[in-house]
Amino acid sequence: MSNAPSLSVLDLSPIIEGSDAAQSFRNTLALAQQAERLGYRRYWLAEHHSMPGIASAATAVVIAHVAAGTSTIRVGAGGVMLPNHSPLVIAEQFGTLASLYPGRIDLGLGRAPGSDQAAARAMRRPPSAGDEFPQDVVELMDYFLPAQPGQAVRAVPGEGLEVPVWILGSSLFGAQLAAALGLPFAFASHFAPAMMMQAIAIYRAEFRPSRYLGKPYVMLGYNVFAADTDEEGQFLATSMQQAFVNLRSGAPSKLQPPVSGYLERCLPHHRAMLDQVLSCAAVGSPDTVRQSIQAFIDRTGANELMITSQIHEHAARLRSYEIAAGVREGLKAAA
Repeated sequence: MSNAPSLSVLDLSPIIEGSDAAQSFRNTLALAQQAERLGYRRYWLAEHHSMPGIASAATAVVIAHVAAGTSTIRVGAGGVMLPNHSPLVIAEQFGTLASLYPGRIDLGLGRAPGSDQAAARAMRRPPSAGDEFPQDVVELMDYFLPAQPGQAVRAVPGEGLEVPVWILGSSLFGAQLAAALGLPFAFASHFAPAMMMQAIAIYRAEFRPSRYLGKPYVMLGYNVFAADTDEEGQFLATSMQQAFVNLRSGAPSKLQPPVSGYLERCLPHHRAMLDQVLSCAAVGSPDTVRQSIQAFIDRTGANELMITSQIHEHAARLRSYEIAAGVREGLKAAA
């Protein structure tokens, strides 16, 4: 690659074992302020529901909290699960955010429920909600355009603000939609990497330039568990590994403390699942993380990496993002 990619932050605002959402939001703001100081490009929060370990369910509210406590970093949703909402309401919410924090708000859109089926029903989301996702995205983007004479429904605030919209995906569907609409594409390779390379190829091959974007732009989710030694990084990563196994086993939990030797004690099918997830991860010392990130960039040609670090101890999490920022500076110098 001729250029090193930008680095950004994906924060699930984790609720750790023994703590609560209030502390998670304090930690989120502290991390966002550090990310701003370290030169990260954007800071995104994700919509999940009925998850004991994720505090960002009311995503637009948490975005406002982060934007109010920072001054330059872009803040946004990675993402809003649009079929859970009416496009008009989301246009009004993000029009409000863009009015309060002009030039700093992003809106990433996904079509998954961000929850299990019981929570989806509690949100009054019909089983077919995702089928209308392409039309809902277009409707939402239209609300951000200048109002037309005689327009019956208007997003106030929202109209004329042209809030940047991204398509999120973990399959080929999102890649095709982002390409057709000429929008930037963010792939959830940090937890669903199986179709990553195919999705990137389809997006780049089928991309149609639009008023929003002239050429393809790919952001990839990427796990980083960086520490002063390989052993410490591997130890820190076990909190995320436990959370992922618990979630896939139907028992989502708060973020647990790290456990020595966790991978070695995993059941074989859990280990196989984690090995796939961690195929898009950098775990270990600064040098190990640098090599992993460089190899990932060389393989994918990503324009931007969205770094997520599900680390139990807040200080260790801050340190991981600090190391990743140092790696970015080294890659820039090399490029």
